[in-house]
Amino acid sequence: LPEINLGLGREVGTYQGITREWLYWYDESGQKLLTPEERIQRSERLRLETEQRVLTEQQLRLAAEQKAQILAQKLRELNIDPDTLT
Repeated sequence: LPEINLGLGREVGTYQGITREWLYWYDESGQKLLTPEERIQRSERLRLETEQRVLTEQQLRLAAEQKAQILAQKLRELNIDPDTLT
């Protein structure tokens, strides 16, 4: 349907819990337009991935802070004030 920049195609998929061959809309570049259910799933997946990245970054930051504290303590044991180092 070039007049509306859309096309139709068939693909096996699951929609509203039913898995079978469905007709799907495709844009002019051949990308399948997502169903509302697929958009929700994609959004949820992206949210979970973002949460995981945030947790990983927090863990890395905490590990770096702990390492810095350990190194600062070792310097103090050598009578070196880590706060005066530049």
